[in-house]
Amino acid sequence: MPKPIVAIPADIKEIEGALWHATPNQYARAALDVAAAMPIIVPAFEDGNDIDTLLDRVDGVLISGAASNVHPSRYGRQATDADGLFDLARDATSLELIRRSIDRGIPLLAICRGIQELNVALGGTLASEIQEAEGMWDHRKPEGDRDVMYSIRQPVFVREGSCIAAYLGTAGEIQVNSLHRQAIARTAPALQVEATAADGTIEAVSVIGAKNFAVGVQWHPEYWAATDRPSRHLFEAFGEAVRTYAAQKDQARPSYDRATG
Repeated sequence: MPKPIVAIPADIKEIEGALWHATPNQYARAALDVAAAMPIIVPAFEDGNDIDTLLDRVDGVLISGAASNVHPSRYGRQATDADGLFDLARDATSLELIRRSIDRGIPLLAICRGIQELNVALGGTLASEIQEAEGMWDHRKPEGDRDVMYSIRQPVFVREGSCIAAYLGTAGEIQVNSLHRQAIARTAPALQVEATAADGTIEAVSVIGAKNFAVGVQWHPEYWAATDRPSRHLFEAFGEAVRTYAAQKDQARPSYDRATG
């Protein structure tokens, strides 16, 4: 059976005066090497994307992290300079991709900016510069090279009996990395909190009543997916859900269509 296909929405980057649709390599490699799926990058447009046509052709959706933040107008707040950087095309693409994936029961894994987009897409809000609030940790990336920035250094507490616990193969305390200054404020009604940091920061959620794998994490399992056990288990579980969905979709096609490809 061919590899299933996982869609990753792009970020808009300006390079030498030209606009590029791009995604960090670490997400594509984790999808390919650990989830055993073929990643494709979805162009980010503020309008014109035909999300259902795309979803007809893929077997899973991976919403990556990014340097930009969801624009506050998406969750009913006035934007300030402190809220940026923004990527309006990414917002328009990812939010609709999330909603339609959930509606259609297509496996969905949302990471960092992705969990924030998942929350906003379903009616939640975000908090900015969370490290400035009393009693909150500094969740921003540490100084250093990329291995240092993505170092596994923070405990989170996974709820017993949660979807995330089943996917990770463990509940209770696990160690993760942390590279964010925004986080979920008001949780969307359709989301279940699955893991938190000791300061109360929401670190993982699942979609209540989802037809398929539909979870988000605030940390970055993709960076260490090849070597860190919880990170690998999460991507393997996502890959298994994607393969199962692809097989079911293939079986639902008419027999003559399967025979001819």
